Amino acid sequence: MENKIYFCIDLKTFYASVECVERHLDPFNTNLVVANPERGRGAICLAVSPKMKMLGVKNRCRLYEIPKNINYIIAMPKMKKYIEYSANIYEIYLKYFSKDDIHVYSIDEAFIDVSKYFKLYKVEPITLVKKIIKEIKETTGITATAGVGTNMYLAKVALDITAKHSVSNIGYLDEEKYKKDLGNHKPLTDFWQIGKGISESLRKMGIYTINDIANADPRKLYNKFGINAKYLIDHSKGIEPCTIQEIKQYKPKTNSISTNQILFKDYNYADALLVTKEMVELLSLELVTKNLKTESISLYVGYSKDCIEPSKGSKKIEIATNTYTDLLKEYEKLYAKIVSKIEPIRRIGILFGRLSSDNYEQLNLFVNQEKKDKEKNIEKTINILKNKFGKNLLLKGINLQENATTTVRNTLIGGHNAY
Repeated sequence: MENKIYFCIDLKTFYASVECVERHLDPFNTNLVVANPERGRGAICLAVSPKMKMLGVKNRCRLYEIPKNINYIIAMPKMKKYIEYSANIYEIYLKYFSKDDIHVYSIDEAFIDVSKYFKLYKVEPITLVKKIIKEIKETTGITATAGVGTNMYLAKVALDITAKHSVSNIGYLDEEKYKKDLGNHKPLTDFWQIGKGISESLRKMGIYTINDIANADPRKLYNKFGINAKYLIDHSKGIEPCTIQEIKQYKPKTNSISTNQILFKDYNYADALLVTKEMVELLSLELVTKNLKTESISLYVGYSKDCIEPSKGSKKIEIATNTYTDLLKEYEKLYAKIVSKIEPIRRIGILFGRLSSDNYEQLNLFVNQEKKDKEKNIEKTINILKNKFGKNLLLKGINLQENATTTVRNTLIGGHNAY
């Protein structure tokens, strides 16, 4: 059996670096943040340049949190440009590796199984990853960092922790080096998949390091974390059996699609219902496009400044459907049942679950099938026209009301400015 080696490559402060490159500026010597100033001083910075990080400014901060003595450039997000850069860098990976050995983890991060390529290129892992990082820099101007490990977990930890302290921006870990160098590393939140909640629960158990997890009583860990304890125990020993091939072969038992948005301002009960209706419309069109139907819906509503706990609810639909009018009726009932009528609303999320093919349909004597088929044909035609001429070509009356968000959101990518 061949020895496994993985790369985990990250594009350093990606959005901010792209903005600096586009302006012919060095991100390591430029104060720049990526944020939408139209959202006011409370706008979240999607990225800050490495120079800003050196000054103590954290990623995902808000504009008002940046010290007033720092002069900086505010770059409006341009998501299409970032996707273009990411695609160009993916093309570099494809020059060296098969797409079957690449797992794109996010727009700026990818795992690569490089185990079988060293004989082909006749180089050592570090030499190969240096070559790729150099080509990314020369081709796009973006600085990349990398973790090299004997499994995916160790490659990710090498990227997140050890690469930061390396002049070459490359870290390497195998199981022994991991235990020796990071066994007593703090804080635990530096490790992949250990968030503040898990770290706090471990602290209450007297566990502060990876070595503490490895030496803890497994029964206590399973009592606290359930099946997730297995991942904590394995990772504490540097073990990760999952491969890229297994990720690509994975098929979930149940499928769902969802959408959510953070509103630009506080919305009242009626205006937030308007936005919910718009979201149901757009997601139902996606069902039609993919020839799917749903038999389960969910709704999430978050309130301004966490004044009360979010409202959450789900509902099983008697007959699976993808028709907007059917789904709208169900969401109106669910909304009326779970949402506060007095608290200001700031976040809305909807989900269609238990998806199935729309090729087969259970007929119902109490449904006007002719009317239903006509509505489906109209929705398919709307999708064809929108895909060809733009999402804002055809709009409903509700999309033109004062607090509707669809026309604006149709110009965004991932909730951010596209251009």
